[in-house]
Formats: sequence, structure tokens, C-alpha cells
Amino acid sequence: MIIVEAGTPDHPQARALLEQSHALMAHLFPDEGNHALSLEELRAPHVRFFVAHAGDGVLGVGALAVTPGQGEVKSLFTAPEARGRGVAAALLRRMEETARALSLPWLRLETGVGLDAAQRLYRAAGFVPCAPFGAYTAQPSSIFMEKAVGPDAQCPDAQ
Repeated sequence: MIIVEAGTPDHPQARALLEQSHALMAHLFPDEGNHALSLEELRAPHVRFFVAHAGDGVLGVGALAVTPGQGEVKSLFTAPEARGRGVAAALLRRMEETARALSLPWLRLETGVGLDAAQRLYRAAGFVPCAPFGAYTAQPSSIFMEKAVGPDAQCPDAQ
């Protein structure tokens, strides 16, 4: 059984997964297209950090960065040996539940070209493509997605 709960990026197993994620992103994307949060940024008060585990082993991590009007999915990463077991989907559900509990209208994310499994996960969870948001700018390596999660979510054209 996969359990998702609040955690800290300082947990040794969570930190190891974040380091793997950061290494992968650095390998796949140029610096200007790499938007991973540092460990320090993941400790910020506006970030909710989650770990997924089964027993003592951390299987995945993810964070929800909360800003006015939206939550942003950050640092979603599953241990290679745990992929295909629903870990990322469980983390994403927990982030969505948290966004709803905080009355956020939108859940948004930036992912990368070539991260096909991640894109399939997001589409299956109801995310759709959108324009860059917040401080992001269009990058050839970036794909932006969003999902309305609150009753106050309006079509971006209506905002």
C-alpha cells in the first residue's frame, strides 16, 4: 500500500530522490529550461512537501508551491524501481486534495518536452495545456499544463 504524507526534503531518502531528479533535469534540459526547486526552496513556508512510501522506503516525492490563486506541482519524482506502481498518481492526488483544501482555483505545472510518462500522467489526471504562467516564459523545452480544482476557477480568457 502506498501512503502519501507530509514530509521534508531533508529526509535522507527524499533528498536522494531529489538529487536524482535534479541530475536528470540537468542532463535533459539547458539551464534556462530547468525550473527545479533547490532543497532550500522546497523548505519555504509556501511549499507543501510530500513523500510517498510503502513501509520504510520512500518511493516518490512531490511538492505543491502555493501562491495566490494557484498551486504549482513541483519536484514530482518517483524512484526508478517504483515506477508503474501508481506512486506519482498518488502524490498528484494528494497535491490536488491539498489545493482544494486551501481553496485554490487552479493547479498548474511546467514539465519538459520528452518527459512523455509525466505528460501521460498529467493528462490522465485532467490537466490540459496552457500558456506560461507566473514568472515562466515560453521555452522550447517547456510544456505548461493546468487543471481547474476550485469553484472559483475561470477560463483564463475570462480573467
